[in-house]
Amino acid sequence: MKLMITKTKKHQFLYVTKSFRENGKCTSKIIEKLGTLECLLKTHSDPIAWAKEYAKKLTEQEKETGRTIMVGFSPIKIIGKDVTNSFNGGYLFMQKIYRQLALHKICDDITNRHKFDFDLDCIFSRLIYSRLIHPSSKLATAGFSNKFVEQPNFDLHHIYRALEVISKESDFIQSELYKNSLTVCKRKTGILYYDCTNYFFEIEEESGLKQYGYSKEHRPNPIVQMGLFMDADGMPLAFSISAGNTNEQTTLVPIEKKILQDFKLAKFIVCTDAGLSSLANRKFNNEPGRGFITTQSIKKLVGHLESWALEPTGWSVSGSDKLYDIREAADLETVFYKSKWINEKGLSQKLIITYSLKYREYQRVIRNAQIDRALKAMKTDGAEKLPSNNFKRFIKKTSVTPDGEVASKTIYELDSKVVTEEEKYDGFYGTCTNLDDPASEIIKINHRRWEIEECFRIMKSEFKARPIYLSRDDRIKAHFMTCFITLLIYRLLEKKLDGKFTCHQIIDGLRNMNFQKIRGEGYIPVYTRTNFTDALHEKFGFRTDYEIITPECMRQLTTKH
Repeated sequence: MKLMITKTKKHQFLYVTKSFRENGKCTSKIIEKLGTLECLLKTHSDPIAWAKEYAKKLTEQEKETGRTIMVGFSPIKIIGKDVTNSFNGGYLFMQKIYRQLALHKICDDITNRHKFDFDLDCIFSRLIYSRLIHPSSKLATAGFSNKFVEQPNFDLHHIYRALEVISKESDFIQSELYKNSLTVCKRKTGILYYDCTNYFFEIEEESGLKQYGYSKEHRPNPIVQMGLFMDADGMPLAFSISAGNTNEQTTLVPIEKKILQDFKLAKFIVCTDAGLSSLANRKFNNEPGRGFITTQSIKKLVGHLESWALEPTGWSVSGSDKLYDIREAADLETVFYKSKWINEKGLSQKLIITYSLKYREYQRVIRNAQIDRALKAMKTDGAEKLPSNNFKRFIKKTSVTPDGEVASKTIYELDSKVVTEEEKYDGFYGTCTNLDDPASEIIKINHRRWEIEECFRIMKSEFKARPIYLSRDDRIKAHFMTCFITLLIYRLLEKKLDGKFTCHQIIDGLRNMNFQKIRGEGYIPVYTRTNFTDALHEKFGFRTDYEIITPECMRQLTTKH
């Protein structure tokens, strides 16, 4: 700090000022107004010498740890126009994982192979942080990047150019990311889970990857399909993007071949749902070192196997040698199972059937809700326009009389035969595998498929990966790359916090970790300190919850290397 003297026609004013750098430029601010020279002469024989000494003393005090910072505000001074003073700091915890995964080095490698003049690391990291902190369009992301403590050095057109590069380097990024993740946590790649979902566009015209197909949201829009591999710890491993009209069963083998080649993984078990359990996919994983566990529809079993599966006797319980009759089951938590080896077109596999009262009750609750919707729909005048969704199967439509003549009015009624047919499968669940492990272990492995479904739910809801507003295929692929990496960072953060907080607590907590910038003094946290923020600071080894964070401390938190 130093003394500044300003002169007018009548007076000389003495101020203590402080110099600092802002946005790369040197500037200064008034710390304290000492008064006029005339007034100070009444109390000091040499006001200028005293003022210089006072400024020096304030500088020494500022260097002391734990100093109190006094901030002055004027109730009559208007704030600066177009000046941002509120910033998000929740991304700092994502940034630490980003650097542990050496994503900045991956960006450096890519930059060295391409000729472009933009900062790929800055753009890529902001796309990832914003996908969790403030998910939105690329245009909105470019604007929101100014809300991070570290200011961006790119324009909107740089983002679109970066997306093209990210798409080209997708395989390299995924393989390097996997190798780097091994230094951050132990990857459980002995069991891999695979599933597919799709994302819609708010357009009607097909082109490129944007094709009409089976939409899981039942939307009449073109879609794109995403296949995702996850390890046994719930960590995303690899992904692929295909056209919306692609048969999802054909997406498994190509991405699995990339894992075998690029990730150097040779021994693993692939766990999928029934929609991906084609015979070709099972045979592909019926190789030395590899195996499969897949859901099996009991309704699609051949007659004698379906009868065996639904037979009430001959059931086992884990930890007991006794055989049970499921008609005598009373405990909701007990899971019964039976298994036998079968042969399907030359492929030997073990069929495992489970039964539980809890699962039976769950299925009945879901179906009863659907039946209620069907009954309500039949009472409305718009019965002819019933949507083609899951509850329509319970509605029986009669358009002719018993004599075969055309009826004057179409009659809708509940189809009790369909309800009865479905009820006989309540509580039963089928699984097929080529492994010789105990049935109880196979059941535990298959049960964890819910985690990959949760990954899709997080991307669709929390990360708002849909609808997609991009049109070019390469930019669409890059969009999902940022979603994929954001999901990985989120999972690592969740794991670092020992799974003590819900998805909503983590994401909402990071989004609300905002700071008020005090020009020349630092950043004041304006978020509520909670158990979540305490856990974050403890696990990551730095704190952002001091009453004020000095510019120097903030620079240390944001240092890249």
